[in-house]
Amino acid sequence: MDPHVRDCVRSYTEDWAIVNRKYHKLGTGFNPNTLDKQKERQKGLPKQVFESDEAPDGNSYHDEQDDLKRRSMSIDDTPRGSWACSIFDLKNSLPDALLPNLLDRTPNEEIDHHNEDQRKSNRHKELFALHPAPDEEEPIERLSIPEVPKEHFGQRLLVKCLSLKFEIEIEPIFASLALYDVKEKKKISENFYFDLNSEQMKGMLRPHVPPAAISTLARSAIFSITYPSQDVFLVIKLEKVLQQGDIGECAEPYMIFKESDAAKNKEKLEKLKCQAEQFCQRLGKYRMPFAWTAIHLMNIVSSAGSLERDSTEVEVGTGERKGSWSERRNSSIVGRRSLERTTSGDEACNLTSFRPATLTVTNFFKQEGDRLSDEDLYKFLADMRRPSSVLRRLRPITAQLKIDISPAPENPHYCLTPELLQVKLYPDSRVRPTREILEFPARDVYVPNTTYRNLLYVYPQSLNFANRQGSARNITVKVQFMYGEDPSNAMPVIFGKSSCPEFSKEAYTAVVYHNRSPDFHEEIKIKLPATLTDHHHLLFTFYHVSCQQKQNTPLETPVGYTWIPMLQNGRLKTGQFCLPVSLEKPPQAYSVLSPEVPLPGMKWVDNHKGVFNVEVVAVSSLHTQDPYLDKFFALVHALDEHMFPVRIGDMRIMENNLENELKSSISALNSSQLEPVVRFLHLLLDKLILLVVRPPVIAGQIVNLGQASFEAMASIINRLHKNLDGNQDQHGRNSLLASYIYYVFRLPNTYPNSPSPGPGGLGGSVHYATMARSAVRPASLNLTRTRSRSLSNSNPDISGTPTSPDDEVRSIIGSKATDRSCNRMSSHTETSSFLQTLTGRLPTKKVKSMVHHLYFADKLDASRKNRFPERFMDDVTALVSTIAGDIVSRFQKDTEMVERLNTSLAFFLNDLLSIMDRGFVFVLIKTCYKQVSSKLYSLTNPSNLASLRLDFLRIICSHEHYVTLNLPCSLLTPPASPSPSVSSATSQSSGFSTNVQDQKIANMFELSVPFRQQHYLAGLVLTELAVILDPDAEGLFGLHKKVINMVHNLLSSHDSDPRYADPQVKARVAMLYLPLIGVIMETVPQLYDFTESHNQRGRPSCVAADDYEGESGSMISQTVAMAIAGTSVPQLTRPSSFLLTSSSGRQHSTFSTESSRSLLICLLWVLKNADESVLQKWFTDLSVLQLNRLLDLLYLCVSCFEYKGKKVFERMNSLTFKKSKDMRAKLEEAILGSIGARQEMVRRSRGQLERSPSGSAFGSQENLRWRKDMTHWRQNTEKLDKSRAEIEHEALIDGNLATEANLIILDTLEIVVQTVSVTESKESILGGVLKVLLHSMACNQSALYLQHCFATQRALVSKFPELLFEEETEQCADLCLRLLRHCSSSISTIRSHASASLYLLMRQNFEIGNNFARVKMQVTMSLSSLVGTSQNFNEEFLRRSLKTILTYAEEDLELRETTFPDQVQDLVFNLHMILSDTVKMKEHQEDPEMLIDLMYRIAKGYQNSPDLRLTWLQNMAGKHSERSNHAESAQCLVHSAALVAEYLSMLEDRKYLPVGCVTFQNISSNVLEESAVSDDVVSPDEEGICSGKYFTEAGLVGLLEQAAASFSMAGMYEAVNEVYKVLIPIHEANRDAKKLSTIHGKLQEAFSKIVHQDGKRMFGTYFRVGFYGTKFGDLDEQEFVYKEPAITKLAEISHRSCIDPSFQLSSQTHRELRGLFKALQRVCIILTPIEVAIEDMQKKTQELAFATHQDPADPKMLQMVLQGSVGTTVNQGPLEVAQVFLSEIPNDPKLFRHHNKLRLCFKDFTKRCEDALRKNKSLIGPDQKEYQRELERNYHRLKEALQPLINRKIPQLYKAVLPVTCHSRMSLRKMDI
Repeated sequence: MDPHVRDCVRSYTEDWAIVNRKYHKLGTGFNPNTLDKQKERQKGLPKQVFESDEAPDGNSYHDEQDDLKRRSMSIDDTPRGSWACSIFDLKNSLPDALLPNLLDRTPNEEIDHHNEDQRKSNRHKELFALHPAPDEEEPIERLSIPEVPKEHFGQRLLVKCLSLKFEIEIEPIFASLALYDVKEKKKISENFYFDLNSEQMKGMLRPHVPPAAISTLARSAIFSITYPSQDVFLVIKLEKVLQQGDIGECAEPYMIFKESDAAKNKEKLEKLKCQAEQFCQRLGKYRMPFAWTAIHLMNIVSSAGSLERDSTEVEVGTGERKGSWSERRNSSIVGRRSLERTTSGDEACNLTSFRPATLTVTNFFKQEGDRLSDEDLYKFLADMRRPSSVLRRLRPITAQLKIDISPAPENPHYCLTPELLQVKLYPDSRVRPTREILEFPARDVYVPNTTYRNLLYVYPQSLNFANRQGSARNITVKVQFMYGEDPSNAMPVIFGKSSCPEFSKEAYTAVVYHNRSPDFHEEIKIKLPATLTDHHHLLFTFYHVSCQQKQNTPLETPVGYTWIPMLQNGRLKTGQFCLPVSLEKPPQAYSVLSPEVPLPGMKWVDNHKGVFNVEVVAVSSLHTQDPYLDKFFALVHALDEHMFPVRIGDMRIMENNLENELKSSISALNSSQLEPVVRFLHLLLDKLILLVVRPPVIAGQIVNLGQASFEAMASIINRLHKNLDGNQDQHGRNSLLASYIYYVFRLPNTYPNSPSPGPGGLGGSVHYATMARSAVRPASLNLTRTRSRSLSNSNPDISGTPTSPDDEVRSIIGSKATDRSCNRMSSHTETSSFLQTLTGRLPTKKVKSMVHHLYFADKLDASRKNRFPERFMDDVTALVSTIAGDIVSRFQKDTEMVERLNTSLAFFLNDLLSIMDRGFVFVLIKTCYKQVSSKLYSLTNPSNLASLRLDFLRIICSHEHYVTLNLPCSLLTPPASPSPSVSSATSQSSGFSTNVQDQKIANMFELSVPFRQQHYLAGLVLTELAVILDPDAEGLFGLHKKVINMVHNLLSSHDSDPRYADPQVKARVAMLYLPLIGVIMETVPQLYDFTESHNQRGRPSCVAADDYEGESGSMISQTVAMAIAGTSVPQLTRPSSFLLTSSSGRQHSTFSTESSRSLLICLLWVLKNADESVLQKWFTDLSVLQLNRLLDLLYLCVSCFEYKGKKVFERMNSLTFKKSKDMRAKLEEAILGSIGARQEMVRRSRGQLERSPSGSAFGSQENLRWRKDMTHWRQNTEKLDKSRAEIEHEALIDGNLATEANLIILDTLEIVVQTVSVTESKESILGGVLKVLLHSMACNQSALYLQHCFATQRALVSKFPELLFEEETEQCADLCLRLLRHCSSSISTIRSHASASLYLLMRQNFEIGNNFARVKMQVTMSLSSLVGTSQNFNEEFLRRSLKTILTYAEEDLELRETTFPDQVQDLVFNLHMILSDTVKMKEHQEDPEMLIDLMYRIAKGYQNSPDLRLTWLQNMAGKHSERSNHAESAQCLVHSAALVAEYLSMLEDRKYLPVGCVTFQNISSNVLEESAVSDDVVSPDEEGICSGKYFTEAGLVGLLEQAAASFSMAGMYEAVNEVYKVLIPIHEANRDAKKLSTIHGKLQEAFSKIVHQDGKRMFGTYFRVGFYGTKFGDLDEQEFVYKEPAITKLAEISHRSCIDPSFQLSSQTHRELRGLFKALQRVCIILTPIEVAIEDMQKKTQELAFATHQDPADPKMLQMVLQGSVGTTVNQGPLEVAQVFLSEIPNDPKLFRHHNKLRLCFKDFTKRCEDALRKNKSLIGPDQKEYQRELERNYHRLKEALQPLINRKIPQLYKAVLPVTCHSRMSLRKMDI
């Protein structure tokens, strides 16, 4: 076999050696935290119960309850002090479940132990499974396994031919299908021949047709289209058996006869059938062209996409149906997406997802003998697309061809390749198969060959026998493929068409009747033999066929011969030929010559001119069809075979000349075409590598071709990168090269003497090994030999390893390492000499070859130190150092190249960690670090270089044994060897069990020298974090997100790594990150303040920024930073603390929410997984300041991970619009400054993915931006609405995250508390612990967390009771509030725990001092503020908790004999009372008057509790001022001040302070209510009484100043003076001149206002309203005085009536109840409503009279009054008053007089109106005439309406005058507030 053929076949069939690194998939490069993976890890999460989710929406269920309550319980049902009722209610309610053993005296340790067990059970193991991965670009270390090299397919289309039926059936018809691209003028598929004839018709040909092979009976075919476009047509051609007559005559019957007339034309049809039978008998083996038609493929596809029906009718010829072309973008069918790029002008045509269509083609065009060429066909097809097609005018042949067109299935059954091999083996060979039809892509496709294919297509095109003598008219060409010259040497390699044998020895072209210069349209497909010789040739024999049967005339007469030799100078001969035709048989030995050579004595047609045009096309994976490649391969094989001289083309090359020729052929590879280079890429690279690695021996000399071969490879790689830039991953690795290295590349054997036959036949043995990037032991090195069958698209057995990026070729040629020539030869360095020069280009090739070496030298078991010779190690060191130098020196110039170089280097080192001595690799890493760091310090803007270093580190840390490499198990003492060989297999069990006790704990928590020496990589990671987050780090702000993501990513991968699932193992892993806690503590001032959104209270500053100064020493001193950076490592003393000294008032730049959240989740992970005893020891070492910082952090965590609630998710979903990625990119660009090359790369690769599936044409550099934008837009809209289930799932995850995060915080708080218990010092931090606890209670928490939280809180109180009751009094109040809030929870378990906590709180308070006044008071205060502020508060639940507390008190045997149970009962009942009142308050939220009344009552109820009374008085003041009732607000404030003064005078005896409430009498006599004289008043010095901020001198001053301001706003300036009288002595005593000057200024203002506004000041108008009717419940027969704004008239109010008609207001006036104000000690004269009306009308009449008689006249004033009298609308003003009071005679005789008086008023009023109108008329100008007329019209209307009312007199009035017994003035009444 030819060596080249042998190599090709080996390349396509040999197994790939693919290596599995056992744990490789667990490194972060392969283990992205994708959504699906997250979902997988989130399975089986319990649903956490949150009160916020349980609460029903809106008020749906409150309403009914409220109605019930309103009916059953009116305001006075439970008067204050009606204890009985309250007790009755409570006694009847049900308690929640009691907690068992709550009252037992259990030792604290036991309780702690029990709590911890409960807390730690059923916890979620993986914290990061609950936390979404940070939103980052494709991570730099992410690697995808390269695509398996496989056969290329475009988009695939399945065409099934169902039936072909003509109007008449008289003879067999043969059909073929092929695809044509009109624009490219190219046939883009081979022919598919199919036979749809009936058995009867086939029978007519029996004698001529041998039995048919099943493969030729196929009726369905799969077409592949790489470049689908609007120009693709499916062309169907029909042929029939040759008969006498031209095509027109033969087609005539098909056009004229109709199937329907069959009976009529029976005889004619019989005759035709008879003729046909004769022709079939005689001419059965010849064909003639008959008809054709074409289908515009894209029309079908696009209309099928939108079809409602399953079948489409396509009438070609009589108006082809044009489907609307709708653009669809889906991923392309099989094969490589980047290769299917349509030309830029094309719409994306997609064949993968249309609805299958059944077409019925009804019209065919008859073929025309003189228009059979492809050129003619393209003209016809172009014409078909025009609306006025010429073809439409032709008379068609009517027929019915039915075809199904659908997207091809992934794996069709019974499918044959173009070579007729089975795609997937199938046993039943009798099934009609489907044929894969070979594609001839319209443009180049760049895919390496992976299958054996060797086909030849012959296309006879035309023949010109015009000048040939003799009869030659019906011409056919017989084509044969010969291996010799004897006629018997024809080879059976010509594929059969349809219904015939699979292969035959000859093929005939169709005959055009009586044509001496016919065109042909045949395609003859030939299977080429693997090895060709000089004797193989194509033989063409031309025959004249006699159609008529004549005596002595043979059927066929040869009329000419010609041929094409298959090889020319050893190369396959293909292309376009115009051959001369010989008249006689060619002579002996003709086959080695070309017919163009004039052979002596031969006769030629037309004088040896070329008369026969034929095209020969090869589709072969053996023949490169490129002269440069052919020459290179031939020379390499010559070297191989040692056969000299070598013939190449016309040259003969001798051995002494071989070296030069080889060198020139290597450099000439550059000139070869890219397409063949890619097709033979695998073989080409194999050969070049062979030349590098094993220099050939020529004429006894070793010849060094390394440099030349290397440069050739570089240039090939460069061409691939340049021309196929769409074919790269994010690291810029070309996928073709990546696949080559991963699957195909193998290191040729370097021992020339080994006997086994080598891959290139160079005598070397083949190594089936690839990189074992594994742990030390071979146990984890799985070499799998697999071969995916060339045809299958994917192979499940292939497991893989990534390759590193291929950098732009500049990096190779420009890199210093290229000079290393290959003259140092040892069996090892040979391997590396070439690879060194590859400088980061294909480092994996190097690594793969290193493993080959180890595997076959059996060194995988050797200790790592002895695996490679030292010289080799030196080379590696030099290489790494050179590249690092390059990176540092060029990073500002060649950004893109340096980024790639940097990642290449990192991947290389990552791989070396798997196979070389780890200590050695660490030294290499340190070398790189040193070079970068020394440069960093000299830069003004270090961020770019620092960013490169982060990428570098992140890639190295993505190693799957990162944890083991950090030696997590050893102590912080210098290790015995730099890299103890711990195999990952054993490391899990043995590695994690060393004892920690004996080392200095602090070293473990700081980036100390021992820590960084021991845990080298972790040290680097944490140092990067610390340095970048350091607020003093200039210019690194842009890297925050990047460095935080790196840490987050590492921890997340440890979390999900099954090797570290065991808690003890995880604790070891967490130890590597202990310094993280300190680093994050440093950043507290910079973290995003999550508490702000809470508005509960900002971040607790346990330590002010200035206090941080207090401790000297910094966590990372400059020397440490330098040491970390790898410059110098001086002996360091241990930094004395964590805290960076920060210049005090400095503004920190705050981290983004996302970065802060990532940091905090990392912190929680470490706290969750670290060993508790270690943490506790460390906490013991920390100062109070530092512990407080830690608590600050935990406080922040609580807010950060608070559960958002389902409703928020729903709301967010409805608002979501994903922020545009473009915006994000711009932002990053702004932050990072210049766009780095990698970002550009990432952007480009992303662009590739986001383009239409087919991308853009290969050569074109267009980036098709618009498509990219469109895809953005579409992604947004598609993903806008999340389904219900998704929202549920999000809420579920968020709930679990919140619960787990808070439990971790709780665990940590417990450790802090234990630290305090153990050391018995640092009690001061307990306040901080309590603060965090309380904050967590205040947030939205799950029932599960709250149970544990309350348990911890109870334990804390029982351990340190004095903490709450003596030191942290404010916290105690806070705690009461939180507990009460949870006592009113809708979830019973929360209530049980909260009420238990509350009960124990009282109990402990009682036990400490036998009095629990403080808790009593704080609980009472909490209740009032809770009810006042909480929105969804439910008293029913609180009532149950109160009952639970009562139950505990009743069951508490220990304290039964004390006063405690009674006190509890008192408290509970009082709470219940307040609860009932406050609940009513809630009910009357909408009724301000009622609300204030209730507040007043509640305040009265707190008479004995000054703090609470004060609270409620202030609440009232607030409510009043909200409604602008400033006078009322001021009165409340005066009462508050009086109350404070009363208690202050008891506490402090200061002369200048008011004596008590007496002092305030002048302002309001009601103030005396505040005097503290009753017996049950608590004395102010009692614990916890009067402790609020107001019970101080400053508090009093504040209240009085507020009161003065309110009086001033209310216009009550006299009262302002009275208030300041109390204030002035206080300020005088304090000598506060500033305040006094302000006060006197205010007084001056007040008095001058009194002067200026004399007589003009207006206060409220008061109305008395009586309620009558049972519907009012307890309001029935009650009367109230309502206050309205100053100028409010009765008539004005009455129209606002909105009272239900069933409610009767006194005196039949309907008005709104407005502005309740109970006068303070005032006299009220109560008028009846009719008296008010009289007063009102008299006033109006007076105004009219005044305006009319004013002198001088004031027309404006007059018109205003008139407008108000006659211009008002009907519903208001005088008419309404008249209708209310005068329409009926009153029933009550007492009112007769008033009735009459009002009547007379109206009479007077109308008279005055008339006068006023007259006066106005005399005053106005012509412009107001219309206005005057309008007024007059209104007046007449009013007069008419009033007339009947005014004229009705009451007869009784004119009798004797009745004695008036009742005075209308009612008794004076004192109204109380």
